[in-house]
Amino acid sequence: MEVYFILLSFLTLTSLSSSQECKRELLQNVDFQGSDIKFEYSPDVQHCQHLCTQYPSCLFFTFLRPDWTKDQRYFYCYLKYTASGQPNSQTLLLGVTSGYSLKPCSPDLQPCLARVYQNVDFPGADYRFVFTADYQECQRICSKDPFCQFFTFIQPVFTPKVIRYKCHLKFSWALPRTLNVNWKNGVVSGFSDSAQFSPYSDTVCSTKLFPNAEIVERTFMTQSSGTPEQCLAICSAHPQCFSFSFQSSDLKCHLKENQNDLEFNAKYGVTSGIATHYCQQDTNWTKTPLEGIDFYGSDIRFELMDDAETCQKTCTLDQHCQFYTYLNQNFGIASYRRQCYLKRTTIMPAPNKVAKLANVISGFTMRNCI
Repeated sequence: MEVYFILLSFLTLTSLSSSQECKRELLQNVDFQGSDIKFEYSPDVQHCQHLCTQYPSCLFFTFLRPDWTKDQRYFYCYLKYTASGQPNSQTLLLGVTSGYSLKPCSPDLQPCLARVYQNVDFPGADYRFVFTADYQECQRICSKDPFCQFFTFIQPVFTPKVIRYKCHLKFSWALPRTLNVNWKNGVVSGFSDSAQFSPYSDTVCSTKLFPNAEIVERTFMTQSSGTPEQCLAICSAHPQCFSFSFQSSDLKCHLKENQNDLEFNAKYGVTSGIATHYCQQDTNWTKTPLEGIDFYGSDIRFELMDDAETCQKTCTLDQHCQFYTYLNQNFGIASYRRQCYLKRTTIMPAPNKVAKLANVISGFTMRNCI
């Protein structure tokens, strides 16, 4: 809850964003100078605008286009915030485009990203590759693979020759993730009823959990998680994860990738399990409020409410909300009691990096375009 104390006034003002007018226009060669929250990589300004829309506190942005010439910061998407909701400064600057979050516009939170990008590379995030005749087949394979979020295809004129026609399938998280989870007295956390943790499938998953058992295999990634069931969902969403161990003492989900063996050590307070890929997971666990667990950070806004049940319903009704934390009457600081924090994380495809590279083509899955 420490973040709440630091950012209380920030969040109060952020809550005004929901009442702002819808501004879809893009401003060419205009810089919204300063007020940066962070930067992300984007292949074009439309993707940058979607990132700003999904990022909780972003109200407007500036994108550095491929024709930016002052330095090597091509494809930088600067996410921005001010208390007024408006840029503090607008200046003319060649090679940039600025615009506003689409939060007030009732946006599609799983947008179709149909464009492909010539001579643009999405480095990293690979989980497998295949050879295909053209980039269209590469994109079709990506769209059929539930793990693939974007791709890079090596064109037939690329050097060296041995990697021509190579289709790199790439992963980014497409499920709501609670980025920071702690034990905290006087709070209740939970999920929106509309939060999606796995693609739809006709086949129901068979879940197997092993209480008080830790998988010996090396951890390749650790994520925050409120329950073993959420840890299972996180593991199942990652193409390299085949098993996991959830540690209740620090609410950490340890992802394991070894497919060759499954060795356990007895360990109290640890629950382990096996990933369930390509099937429909049971999400009944999302309906149970988590007493004494704080999903801190990732805040959209907060509101005063009488109970955690109302907080959960409000989260479900808000299309931007994926999960919540409610501070009840037992919370240690009286002035913070009855506050319901609505939260979200980005779920659209987002490359780790975007770079210029001759004779390659990159793009995104077309699953959201159907």
